[in-house]
Amino acid sequence: MSTRICLVSRNISIDHSVLGGNTLAIGLARGYLQSRLGVGLSHRSAHTGTRSVGKVSIRNTRLLAGSILNDVVKGFRPAITSDANNVSGALFSRTFMSTPNASAGKQAANSNKTTDGPIDSSSNLSQGTQPDSSVQQAPADFTKSEKAIQAAQVNLAARLPQHANGASGSGSRKEIFRLFSLVRGEKKNLAAAMALLLLSSGVTLTLPWVIGKILDAVNNATPTEPPLVFGLPLSHFFIGLGSVFLVGSAAVFGRTVLLRTIGERVVSKLRLAIFKKTISQDAEFFDANRVGDLISRLTTDANVVSKSVTQNIADGLRSTLSAIMGVGMMSYISLELTSTIMLVLPPVLAGTWLYGRKVRQISRNFQVALGSLTKVSEERFSNVRTAQSFVGESQEVRLYADRVREVFGIAKQEAVANGTFFSIVQLTGNFALMGLLAIGANMVTSGSLTFGQLTSYIMYTAYAGSAVSGIGNFYSELMKGSGAASRLFEIMDRNPSIHPSKGEKLENPRGIIKFENVKFAYPTRPAVNIFQNLTFTIPPGSNVCIVGPSGGGKSTISSLLLRFYDPLEGSISIGKQKLKDVSVKSLRRNVGVVSQEPVLFSGTIAENIAYSVPGATREQIFEAAKKANCSFISDFPDGLDTLVGARGAQLSGGQKQRIAIARALIKSPSILILDEATSALDAESESSVNKALVNLMKEKSTTISIAHRLSTISRSDQVIVLGQGGYVAEQGKFKELYADPHSALSQLLQARSDILPDNVSHSFTETPERLEETEADKEEAMVEIDQELKREMEEEDDDRNLNYIK
Repeated sequence: MSTRICLVSRNISIDHSVLGGNTLAIGLARGYLQSRLGVGLSHRSAHTGTRSVGKVSIRNTRLLAGSILNDVVKGFRPAITSDANNVSGALFSRTFMSTPNASAGKQAANSNKTTDGPIDSSSNLSQGTQPDSSVQQAPADFTKSEKAIQAAQVNLAARLPQHANGASGSGSRKEIFRLFSLVRGEKKNLAAAMALLLLSSGVTLTLPWVIGKILDAVNNATPTEPPLVFGLPLSHFFIGLGSVFLVGSAAVFGRTVLLRTIGERVVSKLRLAIFKKTISQDAEFFDANRVGDLISRLTTDANVVSKSVTQNIADGLRSTLSAIMGVGMMSYISLELTSTIMLVLPPVLAGTWLYGRKVRQISRNFQVALGSLTKVSEERFSNVRTAQSFVGESQEVRLYADRVREVFGIAKQEAVANGTFFSIVQLTGNFALMGLLAIGANMVTSGSLTFGQLTSYIMYTAYAGSAVSGIGNFYSELMKGSGAASRLFEIMDRNPSIHPSKGEKLENPRGIIKFENVKFAYPTRPAVNIFQNLTFTIPPGSNVCIVGPSGGGKSTISSLLLRFYDPLEGSISIGKQKLKDVSVKSLRRNVGVVSQEPVLFSGTIAENIAYSVPGATREQIFEAAKKANCSFISDFPDGLDTLVGARGAQLSGGQKQRIAIARALIKSPSILILDEATSALDAESESSVNKALVNLMKEKSTTISIAHRLSTISRSDQVIVLGQGGYVAEQGKFKELYADPHSALSQLLQARSDILPDNVSHSFTETPERLEETEADKEEAMVEIDQELKREMEEEDDDRNLNYIK
């Protein structure tokens, strides 16, 4: 990578289009050069059409900016001071090369040929020659580092299948059997429902037979002999028939309630089992699967299964029973007609089977597409402020529209399949009815069949045809349920690599904590080692702070201590027990955690504080809130009963963090992990909370702080400094490490300009006289510069978005 700074007429022009929004580095350059050299610094965007005299490509923030400016001061100030009168007509250019390897260095050297001193501007400027193209254009791409190549080796073994597995008969049959196996616990209710179903279906199917008998009785009646049906006058017969209908109606009510109750109870158990199985999965599972997809499985897929198990199974049983009884009555009336009409049954059944296979595959794809749609909406709504901040609403709508079109396309496929199948079934049924009428009319004419019998037969045929159509619909809905159930069973069949309850009880939670030769890589990135032979010890009851560079594995230590993951090699122990032998629940009951970005649940402040101790009294909640310095609660009208909103949206970052601290304190943990726990607090609140934590935990618990603030680090008994390669660079008392300017801690603090030690000088200062400016003035100037640059770049981003939409 090359960094080029060009000074023209005592001004520096920087094109920020290659900076990726790095306003901090530009702000440093502007503030420093303006205050130290009297040199103005401006930046322009390439797309505005303003000519840029020079460009800066910066890959880091203050540290790199400081080293660049150090070279700027050393390289350019002598020329500026010695030739002040002619500086307006001179172009000074210097290139600083930073290459990861030799080949990259050669390429950069060949593409960025510049001079190290003043350039004669008379020839270039007078001829109107444009600056070198290498200065005008940013690199097309970054050379992949070895770490990037390793990170590309992704392991998603824990990811649930995202696409249809085909429509194999064995797979669908297995899922159907599993669906039906869910009702095994409802045998008595199911038997009662089946008895009522038989009764109601029997009543319904007697109607065609009765109508035929009535027609024949009326047709054979004479003025002297009134019609009799089953030996009864019509008035008496209709009274008896009405009573039968009342019984049938009661049977319909009973079987409907029973079957629906059975189905809903089964689905409720299934939903609960899926949720329990999902929330008990290990961290690897949630690393590999998107939350939106899991929500879709738990809601949309469960709804499809619910319909399949409740309403659909009831309809399927009724249709099957009606078809059997209808065909039986048809055969009883006329076996000849029944044999003829049965010729159309095999092709209808074959078509139904093929249609069901197709619908199952479409249903599976539809559920996957819905899951993708849910993922997009869940992620975008969770980060809506970020989208709005960058005026990204339009592109988010376009992304969502793409997913909606995908869902619509699959739904259209299902509509076409449904239309094709049912139109063919209806056409086949109509032709069969035509043949039935033709043959039946001849039989009535020949006297082998009465008019009433033909009428009854036609009605039974209609019943049976409707039942067969219902069976086809039942089968298609069952295939949909099978496709959705397969996505649920994938969760049910997955066992976490770290079981949530198996293992020993943690006997001595306040024992010594040891990391011995720990090697670890995240399961989804197995080629990227976070730790190599990590070894350190934390004494019982101590207050230890872990510091290190960004990406050095500080937060990973807390994940390993909570046993979200197990190390690949080496061991972690508390007391005499290795964590891999300890029950996860037993371990976590003794650990309190306050993360860098605390998450609160919807509910009241009191409910969130008492989350780890559900039976906590009001006094315990108040005491924990008081120790965590949650004095802001008194400003709320409802006090502890104030609703915090989704994820604590009604509270500020500092307020959420203090409630999270109270949530950890109320359980009096033996081990307290503070992962940047005070990063959102002001100085006064941080001091109060730190004092409360130290006073409370000094004698009782082991406190592990992961921090970058000097105030937090200085309050620790010991400091563990991690190196970038996943090892312990040094461990010791803070005062001893801080006093040594050559220690790893001092070097780390030196690299972070916001927590520079007093005995370490700024890397880009030229003389001691240049440090007269106070730290507060620097911060104030930097804030103003940063805000100004952000406003300018946001205006330019708005222009780009408008042009893109147009």
